[in-house]
Amino acid sequence: MRSRARYAAFGLTGALAGVPLATAPALADPAEIPAQTASASHARAGHGHVVVERGGRARSVRFTAARDGEAVIGFDASAPGVSWARAGAESAVVSLAVDGRHVTDLVVTSSEPTPRSLGLGRVRRGGHTVTLRFARGSAAAARRVVLARTRVRTPKADQIALRHAPVVVGRTGGPLGDPYQNATTDTPLIAWHESRPAAAPGHRVLEYSVVWSNEDGGTDSPALMARWGRTTDIEWVYRVEVDAAGRRVEGTGVYQAPQHMTLKFTGRYEGDHPVLQTCTQNNNMCDVITPRSPLRFLPDASRTRPADRAREVVMDREPWTYRVMAQEMLREGKVEKPSDPRTRAVGDQRAYLFVEFAKRTGAATGMGSAPGVTLGVRLKSDPSRLFRSDHGEAAVSIDRDGAVATTVELPEGTAIGDVASVEAIRQPVGLGDNGAPSTVTAVNRGFFLDRAYLPHRSAITWNGSVTLTPSAPSAVLWRP
Repeated sequence: MRSRARYAAFGLTGALAGVPLATAPALADPAEIPAQTASASHARAGHGHVVVERGGRARSVRFTAARDGEAVIGFDASAPGVSWARAGAESAVVSLAVDGRHVTDLVVTSSEPTPRSLGLGRVRRGGHTVTLRFARGSAAAARRVVLARTRVRTPKADQIALRHAPVVVGRTGGPLGDPYQNATTDTPLIAWHESRPAAAPGHRVLEYSVVWSNEDGGTDSPALMARWGRTTDIEWVYRVEVDAAGRRVEGTGVYQAPQHMTLKFTGRYEGDHPVLQTCTQNNNMCDVITPRSPLRFLPDASRTRPADRAREVVMDREPWTYRVMAQEMLREGKVEKPSDPRTRAVGDQRAYLFVEFAKRTGAATGMGSAPGVTLGVRLKSDPSRLFRSDHGEAAVSIDRDGAVATTVELPEGTAIGDVASVEAIRQPVGLGDNGAPSTVTAVNRGFFLDRAYLPHRSAITWNGSVTLTPSAPSAVLWRP
């Protein structure tokens, strides 16, 4: 497991502890850490340490909720013999129930301890029991799951966000036709919410998003790397208006449906949790649940993100998500071997510079396609050669504004010390050029993945303002 200091370099101490960064301070309040006791059914495991075995008895953790409200469970999860990179060893699945009610499943993708945090739904003040069972869908190589530093809390903060978080039922259709397919592909990893004022005074709109390990359909992998800076799939799932007291405003719930349509939610609620199902190969939702849906996920959605950062920052705060992302690409044969930055195909993801930058587009001065921005990298060994994030394919240049993420493929073995410059290039995304200027104002981070597919410390940042025009289409953003 990576050291605490390594994650602290990203400001990730709270995330390493399995506690969302936004709620980490609440741990100082004893009321936020309900007492936990191991039942006799897992007496072999120490306090806060639970081992769930294939063919073994269910284990249980008792906790006392200090107040009525949404509960969250956290732990460092590992499964010896499991690797998301190997067919037949992809994951171990643990089913979690609260007081006998199935609430969520956990897909454990690694033998390395990984910080995870899951919602448990609403509980009443007093004593409760979480029951954990080794579940169907686990890979043949999976024999047991170790949940270290297990703790349950009912935080004062984030109750409204937790209360309305969607339950995501696993995908059962598609080419695989496997009701347990999310244990081997496109598994939900983490979730977060965003909040903005609604039209009604005192009301807010909550929007929930999920990061999946990949998408089996939709945008292809090379375009994901160029336009989004990752091969995970990040989608908003559910949006709802709440009043000043945090109550759901009836009729305001909507969800992202197939073809990325926004539809009114007419499905079933568990309390205020809408129940949705992943029903497409690119992880869009349906509000009608198929009868044979054994897997369900209630990730801890109390996380949020800074408004001026790209969505990918939520992955930066949970570095293990990059490892799962890369391993799925390897196992599914989506990685070119050997890597070649001259081709469009995705190579070894450790050979990519992962960059987040901020941009805005000005007013058009004519007819034609809007400009995007592509990043270019030159290396000290051959500064005449420019490696581009779009691989020369104009359509995948980034035309959306705000903070955005991309990657630039470089020769295998390239390190930060080999980089001579990072440049911004104005690139119209289609036919013609509407003449609009593109202004780049920041590079928020730039890193490579290490041998274990975890992010190195960010070593590239820049703040300023460069405006790219048809007559001056490129500019250097960063030099060492």
